[in-house]
Amino acid sequence: MAAPTAYSLIATDLDGTLLRGDDTLSDRSLAALARAERAGARHLVVTGRPAPRVRPLLDDLGCTGLAVCGQGAQVYDAGAHRLLWSVTLDRELAEAALGKIEAEVGEVYAAVDQDGVDGLTLIEPGYLMPHPTLPAVRVERRAELWDRPISKVLLRHPDLSDDALAAAARSVVGSLATVTMSGPGTVELQPCGVTKATGLALAAEHLGLSPARTIAFGDMPNDVPMFDWAAHGVAMANAHPELKAVADEVTTSNEDDGVAVVLERLFGGAMTLARQRVAQYAPKTLSMEP
Repeated sequence: MAAPTAYSLIATDLDGTLLRGDDTLSDRSLAALARAERAGARHLVVTGRPAPRVRPLLDDLGCTGLAVCGQGAQVYDAGAHRLLWSVTLDRELAEAALGKIEAEVGEVYAAVDQDGVDGLTLIEPGYLMPHPTLPAVRVERRAELWDRPISKVLLRHPDLSDDALAAAARSVVGSLATVTMSGPGTVELQPCGVTKATGLALAAEHLGLSPARTIAFGDMPNDVPMFDWAAHGVAMANAHPELKAVADEVTTSNEDDGVAVVLERLFGGAMTLARQRVAQYAPKTLSMEP
């Protein structure tokens, strides 16, 4: 069945967008996504989290299809539990980029996401996970971060804001890596040229879908390329100003089910139920017919 709106592909970020602050999915959001999918639209998670950290959430969504992970570096097939596509960040380039950043701003704390469906998140001494619910393995020395192929490097600075750290990193790394900011305390280095848009484009092509019929939801600057690619970009009320500046519309916050609010408008849902309740309790008109 064709979707009854202009959109046949729904691309959603997770943290700060589809997920609430406690990493849960609301019943309202689940119902809105289910209704859209019954109408013929496809839902794609497009997240900075690597595939191993996304799997439990995909289970909650009942997703057995594709997901774009690792800031676009991975296209993951949840049903087959395999990567259809992945690109790694050259570890020598990553180490060189990190050196340039530290020469500019002083010591930073680093972590890496290893490549693969069972890759680990490794963190060096001093690095604090921005999402304490996500598992990570602490290593004793930075050199251990480079033991296996990686999809990205995560950075934190003891004093600089995320915006300042990201700007400083962009000013010095050049073509060594792509710099993104994906959430509070989350500045990242990923393979040069890789963004959420590149991963989303690959997944959409695999599904036979186009940007012209895609609506995307996000909250941080790393979602800007995805908004540029999609026909319609929706920023959350809690979104970074940089993303709001390029969004086609702003919805309510992730805590207030902003994704569901828009999907209900497009595919029906909560408003329809509300009208049903009003009709149920409205005074009945007496018939004058015999």
